[in-house]
Amino acid sequence: MLFGSCFFVPWNFKKLKNMKQHRLFRLFFLSIILNSVLFFGQEKPFWKEIQEFKKIDQQNGIPKKPILFLGSSSFTKWTDVNDYFPGKTIVNRGFGGSRLVDLIYYADELLDPYHPRQIVIYCGDNDIAMDHPTATEVFERFKTFYGKIREKYPKVPVAYVSIKYSPSRAQFWPVVTEVNRMIASYLKTQKRADYIDITKVMADANGQVRTDLFLDDMLHMKPEGYRLWAQVMAPYLK
Repeated sequence: MLFGSCFFVPWNFKKLKNMKQHRLFRLFFLSIILNSVLFFGQEKPFWKEIQEFKKIDQQNGIPKKPILFLGSSSFTKWTDVNDYFPGKTIVNRGFGGSRLVDLIYYADELLDPYHPRQIVIYCGDNDIAMDHPTATEVFERFKTFYGKIREKYPKVPVAYVSIKYSPSRAQFWPVVTEVNRMIASYLKTQKRADYIDITKVMADANGQVRTDLFLDDMLHMKPEGYRLWAQVMAPYLK
C-alpha cells in the first residue's frame, strides 16, 4: 500500500498543477475580454460631435464643392459664418475644445464626405493650453494633419488661420508666436497653401490685443471680432 500510495502522488500532483494552470489561463483570458470591453466601451473624445456632423449631413445633404472650415471653438461659435461671406458656401465642422491631435484622429470623418473646393483650418491654441507641448511639437501636429489632407486632396487649396492672442491665455503667447511663425514659413513652401494672419487686425494702434473683441471669458470672440476676421479672410477664400 505504501508503494502504491507513493506511486500515485506524482500523478495527482501533475493533475492538480494542470488544473491550476487551466484556471489561471481562464482568469487571464477573462481579464483580457473585460479590459477590451471597458476600453472599447469608453466613448472617445468628441465622438458625439462627429456623430452629430454625420446626422446633419444625412438630414441636410452636403453642398457641392463647399469651403470646409475645420478646427476648434473659434470656428464652432461662428454659427452664422455664411452671412459673413456672401456668395460662398461654407460647411463649418469646427468642434469646441478640439486640438490638432483630434483633427488627426478624426481625419477620415472630417475630410472624406465633403470633397471641398478649399479647406480652412483654425486649430492649435487648445494644443498649447491643454497639453503644454513645445512649439515644434504643435508644428509637427499641424504638418501631420496637413499631410492627411494632401493624401486625400492633393490639389485642394488649404488655408491656415493664425492662432489668436487670447487674453485669458497670455502666458502661452510666446509659444503661440513661435507656432504661427513656423506654420507661416512652412506654408510658404507648399503649393496651393495660404497662411492668414488675423493677429494684426485684433490689435489696437499701440499693438496691444483688443480685449473689447472678446467675451467675458477672454477666450472667445464677440461678433466684432468675427467681422474683423472676415475682412482679413475674404480675399483668401476661393
